[in-house]
Amino acid sequence: MNEIKITAKNVNVFYGDKQALKDISIDIPARQVTALIGPSGCGKSTFLRSINRMNDVIDGCRLEGEIKLDSEDIYARGIDVVHLRARIGMVFQKPNPFPKSIYDNIAYGPKIHGLTTSSAEMDDLVMGALEKAGLIDEVRDRLDSPGTGLSGGQQQRLCIARAIAVEPEVILMDEPCSALDPIATARIEELIDELKENYTIVMVTHSMQQAARVSQKTAFFHMGELVEQGATEDIFTRPQDERTQAYITGRIG
Repeated sequence: MNEIKITAKNVNVFYGDKQALKDISIDIPARQVTALIGPSGCGKSTFLRSINRMNDVIDGCRLEGEIKLDSEDIYARGIDVVHLRARIGMVFQKPNPFPKSIYDNIAYGPKIHGLTTSSAEMDDLVMGALEKAGLIDEVRDRLDSPGTGLSGGQQQRLCIARAIAVEPEVILMDEPCSALDPIATARIEELIDELKENYTIVMVTHSMQQAARVSQKTAFFHMGELVEQGATEDIFTRPQDERTQAYITGRIG
């Protein structure tokens, strides 16, 4: 039985009067990849952003229900959201490196959170993050160059390195490969596979093939509801709900 890292219970999310998520309950296992799939606008990104309270910044957005990280309610009063977002990193759809050097892109978070006490420690941390993100060999000689000068796939791995640098426990990925070519996508998928040894990964993907390749658990969202969840293999080969079956076979999308 796998240890549970995140638990959502009866989560409803509203944007003003519009309900975006209806009664979502799911357990997310530690050190596995959980894929969130479903048609556009079905609520999967809204749910992903609820996990590190990114929805807090949207006017008129409110959440009912509870989301727990290691059995601590992340929406409880007095939770330090900055600290929470250090524990739960995020990688977006479009690579978004800061307009700084490759080195500073990664050093930025650890600096803010006071994770290092010397420049030698910071060097180790930056190199370690680049190594974990599979980027070290490509950028070792140009750490002072701007991160924005890298290729799309390299920029996305830089953003993953940046997320890893603050030593999170969870990494959220919102369609991390949708802006990338097939070769860069394959590199990111390999990387995700390695990262799950140490991190809990929750990934929104529009690609069912990708979900089937990289995830151990899959949750299918449709029209704001969590229709079905389970082991990835079961969801793709033996779906229990006809809406899941219809989505997987391409009848709804």
